[in-house]
Amino acid sequence: MLDHTAPMPPEEVLRLDDAESGLSGVIVIHSTGLGPAAGGCRFHRYVSDAAAVTDAMRLAEGMSYKNALAGLPLGGGKAVIRMPDGPFDRASLFRAFGRAVASLNGRYVTAEDVGTSVDDMLSVADTTRDVAGLPAGQGAAGGDPSPWTALGVFRAMEVATRRHLGADLPDVTVAVQGLGHVGFALCELLHQAGARLLVAEPRAAVAEQAAERFGATVMPSDALFDAQAEIFAPCALGGAIDAGSARRLRAAVVCGAANNQLATPAEGVTLAERGILYAPDYVVNAGGIINVAAEHLGWGADAARARVERVGERLAEVLDFAAANRLAPHVAADTLARSIIASGSRQPGLAA
Repeated sequence: MLDHTAPMPPEEVLRLDDAESGLSGVIVIHSTGLGPAAGGCRFHRYVSDAAAVTDAMRLAEGMSYKNALAGLPLGGGKAVIRMPDGPFDRASLFRAFGRAVASLNGRYVTAEDVGTSVDDMLSVADTTRDVAGLPAGQGAAGGDPSPWTALGVFRAMEVATRRHLGADLPDVTVAVQGLGHVGFALCELLHQAGARLLVAEPRAAVAEQAAERFGATVMPSDALFDAQAEIFAPCALGGAIDAGSARRLRAAVVCGAANNQLATPAEGVTLAERGILYAPDYVVNAGGIINVAAEHLGWGADAARARVERVGERLAEVLDFAAANRLAPHVAADTLARSIIASGSRQPGLAA
């Protein structure tokens, strides 16, 4: 078994710079040992080039681990594009991004992520074949991957609730931070299951819609850490759990859709020491990339759904490994993922 602290540097970093379209950002290929690097394209207003690169590096590494533990024949990568400050032609920018993806000759497959849409991927598809998240045909996988991400998180949350609280979702309150495509879809599933909802969302109209549709209580984002909720579900950008919030958090379970929820690995240790179950983010939010893989590899919608439905089983296996080896869950997940990547094949014990 690999030392979980061993560094895994990226294989390639491609800077994106096209003045005509306004394209500026980076593609990070973290690993291709299991197959082409796969990971979405994030479109966000970063404060600097350095901030964009840092985010892309962390996200790409997370995609390597996510794809490995999901049992996918894919490596990990990520694209990050800085949103231009002034006016720009969105379709032109994403066509330029597609040309950059094409220059990698199949080593990276892109799709939607925060800030991007099916329409953006259609623009990307004008200039490269290495793109997923396109409109789905009859019986085929494809389209917006966010509902699949939400479904995987929901299944993982069921397992975490039963395992750590001895309860089911109708018995608990879930604090959902962020109501983007995934967060809102997760609230829909939780509401249907009978869970009580607390939500935080900076867009007042979206928060109001959640209050009306799900009977959710709207709160400021920071207040969720102190709220009376059994489960905290980070579904916005990364780093929600920093040193302060890891000590403040009142929920007993952390299980959400955001990538890189822990600001540093130390926060995972703090949660474990406080008896809070952290469901490793890249284990539970794998539904979207499973759908992307199904589309790219031609598996079909039914095969995609079957794999997404098993996200909870994969979480249970990671938590079993953590318990058996006296590891915090985030350390256990990293250790398993790096072992799979190093061996070049799927870990036999993990659910496919």
